[in-house]
Amino acid sequence: MAAPRPHLAVAMAGGLALLAALAPQAHAQAPAKPGAAKPATAKPATAKPNAAGTTVPDPAYAAYQTGHYKTAFDLAVERANSKGDPVSMVLAAELLSQGYGVRQDAEAARKWYEAAAAKGNADALFTLGSVLMDAPEITAKDQAVGYFRRSAEAGNVRAAYNLGLIYLQGQVAPKEPAIAAEWFKRAADRDQPDALYALATLYRDGNGVPKDPIESARLLQRASAVGNTVATTELAILVFNGSGLPKNEERAAELFREAALAGNAIAQNRYARILSAGRGAPKDLVAAAAWHLAAKAQNLDDPMLDKLVADLTPEQRAQAEARVKSWTPVYPY
Repeated sequence: MAAPRPHLAVAMAGGLALLAALAPQAHAQAPAKPGAAKPATAKPATAKPNAAGTTVPDPAYAAYQTGHYKTAFDLAVERANSKGDPVSMVLAAELLSQGYGVRQDAEAARKWYEAAAAKGNADALFTLGSVLMDAPEITAKDQAVGYFRRSAEAGNVRAAYNLGLIYLQGQVAPKEPAIAAEWFKRAADRDQPDALYALATLYRDGNGVPKDPIESARLLQRASAVGNTVATTELAILVFNGSGLPKNEERAAELFREAALAGNAIAQNRYARILSAGRGAPKDLVAAAAWHLAAKAQNLDDPMLDKLVADLTPEQRAQAEARVKSWTPVYPY
């Protein structure tokens, strides 16, 4: 699930006119919808101890990992029925919901999820909450909050993040930024990338927590380190500007490139500006044009970079287009 994207206004400290347009917001995405993300598959433990005290691979998990979904399903159902194992119930439910190895059956999947939830399984509670959050009825959304709460209290960080969103947005539950911050922190303490980013924005704005740009920057760094590309992009802006962190244009360029490679369109345009100005990285107009064209393919415009592309020679333009055509983003998470 994507993180909420509160605005981050950044003022450039002088520099070339072309590079000054780093100032616009580092993000362009709407707040996430709680429960919208597909839950990660819950699987049996990867290994279990045998009589000798050593570990052996779990058969259902091993079958799942090797693509033998029907075998995984049969083993999961057998254990769920004979042992009442809630994790096996969730695996069976996931296979049924996706139609992996068995006929897709949403109703049968729901029953397995409910059976696992009745035993307090955090993943099952999260999944049922996500389903209810997508339902149109207000009463269903109210129930979803309860499922998320039980899931979060059982240790599911995605559920804790969703609760943070719910209390931050105030559409399903009362708007309570302080409560939102508590749930984000619970997930952030376990390095959930979107929760780290969300909590960073709250500290930056003093929303539900005391305003603390140093803590905000620290959380952005953690979010970036665990793969949140929006956090990486905003961290790059702070580093480039020297806002709350030591100014380092070379490091900023590296961060922009990292997020750009992961497919973040805003970072692609920002890195294009870095390359076009030759600050933080060697000047390379063809590479700058290629990164801008990659961002433009994601419907993110930039008139100044459009002009850069328009001013290229036909040969340079062909080189830039060829780079984009052969490029495939690498998503970190």
